Amino acid sequence: MLSIPALPRRYHAASIWALYVVGLCPAAWYFYQAATGGLGFNPVKTFEHLIGIWALRFIILTLAVTPLRDILGINWIRYRRALGLLAFYYVVFHFSVYLLLDLQLNFGAVGSDIVRRPYITIGFACLLLLIPLAVTSNNWSIRKLGQTWVKMHKLIYLVALGGALHYVLAVKSVTLVPFIHIAAIGLLLAYRPLRKPFLNWKRGKTRPARPATTT
Repeated sequence: MLSIPALPRRYHAASIWALYVVGLCPAAWYFYQAATGGLGFNPVKTFEHLIGIWALRFIILTLAVTPLRDILGINWIRYRRALGLLAFYYVVFHFSVYLLLDLQLNFGAVGSDIVRRPYITIGFACLLLLIPLAVTSNNWSIRKLGQTWVKMHKLIYLVALGGALHYVLAVKSVTLVPFIHIAAIGLLLAYRPLRKPFLNWKRGKTRPARPATTT
């Protein structure tokens, strides 16, 4: 099994804040590129698209934390909350670019798009589903909600499925880059129903054999 040296506990908090900083760098870079004419002839649409891809990537990374621990023994659970919140921030950025720069606060056009264009309907639904997850991503909510919190945060799987579908419908073709993202989400979602049998098999494999009894 792959073994990665554990980070000393005193660096945990700093490493999480570092993840936020690094995670927001793509958004800052694309904003700079858009402002300085580095995103081509249609910078708003390109900016919107790139931010959306990063939202999907952070959803993928959030979903990957548990399989990495189960299968490879890489325990990055402490970073899952930060990855989930980064996914939420990027979805908000993605929608904000669409609302502010693309449609220029034309709420009538936004409402019309949500009703008439399925990929925008799905994307907006994913944003709404992510809001309660982001609001309750704290220790106080975990303590107060208990098992309700666990059930609520399983909505991330529905968000991932919706995000993949939103991406496919938005690009209107599945070339290599969309395929990689969609395949990753498909594999991670497929692992969920297999997780319990896999863990049971893994425990049985590592459990020491009982000594044979003689009569």
